Amino acid sequence: MKLYCAPLDRIKSGAAGTDLPVVLYSHADQPGAVSIGATALYRLTRSGFTVAPRAWDLLSIALSVIAADTAIHRGESPDGWTRDIDLRIAVGDPGFWSSQKPLLESQLRFLTTDMWTLDFVDGGILPSPPSKRKQVTPVQDSVCLFSGGLDSLIGASDLATAGRDPYLVSQVSRGDTQKQAYFAGRIGSGLKRLELNHNVVCPWQNERSQRARSIIFLAYGVLLATALGRYQEGKPVTLYVCENGFISINPALTAARVGSLSTRTTHPVFMAQFQSMLTAAGLNVHIENPYQFKTKGEMLKEAADQPFLKKHAAQSTSCGRFAHFSYRHCGRCVPCLIRRAAFHAWGRADGTDYVYDDLSRDDLDHARFDDVRSAAVAVAEAKADGFDRWIRPRLTASSLGDATRYREVVRRGLAEVGNFLSASGVK
Repeated sequence: MKLYCAPLDRIKSGAAGTDLPVVLYSHADQPGAVSIGATALYRLTRSGFTVAPRAWDLLSIALSVIAADTAIHRGESPDGWTRDIDLRIAVGDPGFWSSQKPLLESQLRFLTTDMWTLDFVDGGILPSPPSKRKQVTPVQDSVCLFSGGLDSLIGASDLATAGRDPYLVSQVSRGDTQKQAYFAGRIGSGLKRLELNHNVVCPWQNERSQRARSIIFLAYGVLLATALGRYQEGKPVTLYVCENGFISINPALTAARVGSLSTRTTHPVFMAQFQSMLTAAGLNVHIENPYQFKTKGEMLKEAADQPFLKKHAAQSTSCGRFAHFSYRHCGRCVPCLIRRAAFHAWGRADGTDYVYDDLSRDDLDHARFDDVRSAAVAVAEAKADGFDRWIRPRLTASSLGDATRYREVVRRGLAEVGNFLSASGVK
């Protein structure tokens, strides 16, 4: 499918011949068009930040990708999964982004398993910098993505305990917004937080897989990083992306889950490609995942502020279907299983309210639910066949260099899951 992604004035003059117009930064004025980013632009222009022009372009690209990922249904593709997506995106510097076309297409293919073709045209939005009277230059020393999840809660807490002052950035998520604000106000002496939402509006039901979602979160982080005072003084800014190493690799639990059920939102290959793009763009922002080689249980056990986590860890959100269950953790999806395994490894009571709490029940809602059964099968296969044989098709060493540490964190993460399932009576 071909999409033309541009501000409204450009859509009116340049969308002919495209399958789907995507209005960036404002609302669509015609039926059958997708719109995205109006609220984000409003909040950012009112913030008083001065932002690098290529960071604005990166946001336009990310919004376009999210719009396509939301609007194009996988079920309509020939194989029921892999989509062929052709984006024409209006940016401020089409010459530069055209030079990055192979890298961008490669990272999107890795992230979503779709086939992407990108073209860049003039006409992208570049808001005027604020007047000196309204200009705001944040004094924070870094930026940290903050979702309200357990990993980002630990990450922000560890940074504050170490004396860092990160500016948090959050993607608005229904059911989590108040929680994000609550946590930010209680970490250290309180951390500043920027809250944004892409607010995609599609004229039909959204595609649910949403494999590209991390690119918009990263784009928000880069945009904010370029607004910091230290960046504008010519100093590098670290963008912290806090995720445990097991879920970062996210190995397919069974052979049947390789494509559709194994996301790559913070996979080190994707993150390295994204960093390469930032470097090529001259954006002095460095992405770091401090927990790439730690399991979720190790993150909990080794966290610097144990009293804070004992009080708040169970209030964080991990569930992949949190909204579906009226903002309760299901207790049986893969993210919930890894969360429950981490609490078990930590040795602390898990006060989370799980819909399906007793996984020992031998029925389709509990022990025989697909994610629970797949996790149990993975543990059993790794034990029977040997972990090295189990991990080999799930971890391409050539794409990671020396993969030893990646293999080891997956080994320990799978052991955490196995220990939890055994203790829960899942056979």
